[in-house]
Amino acid sequence: MKSLKRIFELYDEILRLPHKQEVARELRDEDDLFLLLLYSDMLGIPNPAFYYTLELYPYIIDRFHDWHLRMGMEKSPFEGIRCC
Repeated sequence: MKSLKRIFELYDEILRLPHKQEVARELRDEDDLFLLLLYSDMLGIPNPAFYYTLELYPYIIDRFHDWHLRMGMEKSPFEGIRCC
């Protein structure tokens, strides 16, 4: 029974292997879009959900540095957020 379960796990892993990088890239792009939405009001883009996203800042601030570097910004574009 264990060997059959292991065979199914191996088969599943073999099917996923070619798509791991693609899925990781899509998840990273989705995360970047979410962070852009979250910080859009600070960038001057109107955000109708700004009031509701304020609660997320303490949880997202750790990922801000990686995000602005991926977006091509050497330093933080916001005066209120110093990470570099």
